[in-house]
Amino acid sequence: MKRVLDLFLALVALMLLCVPLLGVALLVRLTSRGPALYWSDRVGRNDVIYRMPKFRSMLLDTPAVATHLLNNPQSYLTPIGSFLRKSSLDELPQLWSIIKGDMSFVGPRPALFNQDDLIALRKQYGVDQLLPGLTGWAQINGRDELPIPQKVALDVEYMQRQSLGFDLKIIFLTAVKVIRRESVSH
Repeated sequence: MKRVLDLFLALVALMLLCVPLLGVALLVRLTSRGPALYWSDRVGRNDVIYRMPKFRSMLLDTPAVATHLLNNPQSYLTPIGSFLRKSSLDELPQLWSIIKGDMSFVGPRPALFNQDDLIALRKQYGVDQLLPGLTGWAQINGRDELPIPQKVALDVEYMQRQSLGFDLKIIFLTAVKVIRRESVSH
């Protein structure tokens, strides 16, 4: 049932957002050198690596590490990068990953391929068995500000409480957080 709902919601969102998606892609191209999309290697269910698209908010020569590990992350942002991140517009291309089946609307946020500490802790608690999500319980309870053990504890809580009702609550709370631009550090 979750897969059917994910597919339906992603297709509807793509239809409703096709013009804004094209507009954001154009803005990225007009304000910085390089492609509009950035494809990053992410860890999916059962530790399978997949390519996840985002609107590019960072300059082309940015190291492929979590943003909080960069010295002076602001210096790597494109002219509209901060806006894309704070508004979460950079995440919209992940609708493609949902349609493909690499992601769900709700689940633990996918780790970068080189976030070994996060990947190991998720594996230890069985969180690696879940499909990663566009949003998740940890996302709405701290987003960029959470230390890894706390993030994984919230992922475990999500795993134990999974239900359609809980997913809908997380989607609603995510919309509230995005509108308020809460818990985004870059």
